[in-house]
Amino acid sequence: MSFPRATGILLHLTSLPSRGGIGDLGPAAYEFVDFLASARQGLWQVLPLGPPANGDSPYSSTSAFAGNPLLISLERLVQHGWIDQSRLTNLPDHAGPVDYDQVRQHKLPLLTQACQNFLKQTNRGAHGRFERFCAENSWWLEDFVLFDALREDHRKQPWNQWPREFARREPAAMEAARLALASQMSIRRALQFAFYEQWHALRRYCAQRSIRVVGDIAIFVDYDSADVWAHRDLYRLKNDLQPEVVAGVPPDAYSATGQRWGNPLYDWDAMRAQGYEWWIQRLRWATQTCDYIRLDHFRGFEQFWEIPASEPTAIHGRWVDGPKDDLFHKLREALGGLPFFAEDLGYITPEVHALRERHHIPGLAVLQFGFGDPGAHIYLPHRLTPDRVIYTGTHDNDTTLGWWNSCTNDYERRSVEAYVGPCPQGIHWAMIRLAQGSVADLCVVPLQDVLGLGSEARLNTPSVPTGNFRWRCQPGSLTPDFTDRLASLAEATDRLPQPVPVPPDEDFAA
Repeated sequence: MSFPRATGILLHLTSLPSRGGIGDLGPAAYEFVDFLASARQGLWQVLPLGPPANGDSPYSSTSAFAGNPLLISLERLVQHGWIDQSRLTNLPDHAGPVDYDQVRQHKLPLLTQACQNFLKQTNRGAHGRFERFCAENSWWLEDFVLFDALREDHRKQPWNQWPREFARREPAAMEAARLALASQMSIRRALQFAFYEQWHALRRYCAQRSIRVVGDIAIFVDYDSADVWAHRDLYRLKNDLQPEVVAGVPPDAYSATGQRWGNPLYDWDAMRAQGYEWWIQRLRWATQTCDYIRLDHFRGFEQFWEIPASEPTAIHGRWVDGPKDDLFHKLREALGGLPFFAEDLGYITPEVHALRERHHIPGLAVLQFGFGDPGAHIYLPHRLTPDRVIYTGTHDNDTTLGWWNSCTNDYERRSVEAYVGPCPQGIHWAMIRLAQGSVADLCVVPLQDVLGLGSEARLNTPSVPTGNFRWRCQPGSLTPDFTDRLASLAEATDRLPQPVPVPPDEDFAA
C-alpha cells in the first residue's frame, strides 16, 4: 500500500503526563493531539494497547484484542458519572516515571468501583451502547472476560496450572465458572467498553485534526493469554498443554545465545485449514482500531526461528517456513487492502524483502543503524525508496542524543559528522531533518528526540527484563518553540497532514 507523504511522533499512551501515575486516554492525550495538530504532524504512533501478561511490556499481553484497563481515564469516567471526583484525590501526580505496582494498587480499585457504579445506572443510552458493544464483540470478549476472571481467581497462575477442567475448557466447568464469576465478568466487560469508548473518542478527535493513528501488532501472542487458552488447536502444544516449540531469534553479533522469547508458535497448517480466520479477525480488529498498522517481526511470516521448548536458549533452533503469500492473499481478500508496514530490521533475507514487495508493504529504516559500517548505509536517506517508513530511532533504541553521547565507534562518529555536518541545534535535530527530508513516504520521530533528551528517557532496552516502559513526558515540555520548528519542517519537506475520514459523531459513554 502506498501511503501519502506524512510525518509524525512516536509516543506510547503510558508516556503521557496524565494524572494517576501513568499516561491514559484523558486530558493529557487530547492536549498532545492539539500539539500534534499545531505542529502540522499527520501521524501519532503508539505501541500495542493490550492488557499486560508478564511484566509491563505492551508487547506481552493476555489478549490480542482487549485493551489495557490502566489506560482508561478516570477523569473522563467522572465526566460521564461513573465515579465521583472526590474518589480521585489520592491518585499519584502527573510527574515522574511509571511505577506500575503503585498504579495497579491505586487505580484498579477505582476502575472496578466505577464499573460497578455504571452497571447499576439506569442511563438507557449508555447501557444500550454497552449492550451493543458486548454483542458485536462477543467473538473475543466472552473468552477474554472469562479467562481474565479465572486468572484472577487462580492468583494469576498460567492457565495450564489451573485445575484440569478449567485448563481444558470442559463444558460443564465452563458453565459453572460463568455462573460463579458472573459479577467479575460483568466488570471486565464494562472495563473493555470504557476503554474502547475512550479510545474511539480520541481517534475521532485525531481524525478531526487530520491525524492518523498508527498501531502496532506483535506477530506472536503470549502463552498465558485468552487467545491460546481459547484456541489451543491453533498452536503447537503438547498433550500436557505445554508448548512443543517456542519463538525467538538465532544467535547474532548482539547475543551469543540468541533470544528465546518463549511465545508458543502457531500451527500454520491448522490456521490454513480454517482459512486464517483468526488472523483475519485480528487484523480486521486492528484496522478498525487504528489507521495504519506496524507489523512487528515481519520476517516471521516468511520464515520463523523454531526453538524446542525444552531448550533454555535459542542456540538449537531452526528456520521453518511461515505462511508467506498465502496469508496476505487471504488478508487482502477479506480486508480489501493492507494498510500495514513491516518491521523488517536486522538480518533479513532476499525472500523476506520479496514477500514484502510483492504485497506492497513498506519496510522500515532507522537512521541510528545507518552509520556503523558501509553495509549499514541501506538505512541512510540516499539509499532509500518511497516505500519506507523512516525513524530516527524506535522504542527499542536509545534516544538519539543518548546514542550519540555513548557512541565509542570512531568510524561511526566520523560518518555521522561527515553526513550531517554542523549541528547547532544538536545531533537530534540534525537527524530529524535528515529523516524528514528523505524520500520515505512516512517519517516517525520519538518524542524524546524532539525534546532532545538523553539516555535517561530511553523507553525500552531489549533483553533487559525490568525497568522498561517507565518514561513519561513532563507537563509543560511541549513548548511553542517545538511546535513552530516541527510545523516549519513539515511544510518544507512536503509532509503536511492530509484530511482523514472522520467517524460518525456519537455520544460516547466513557
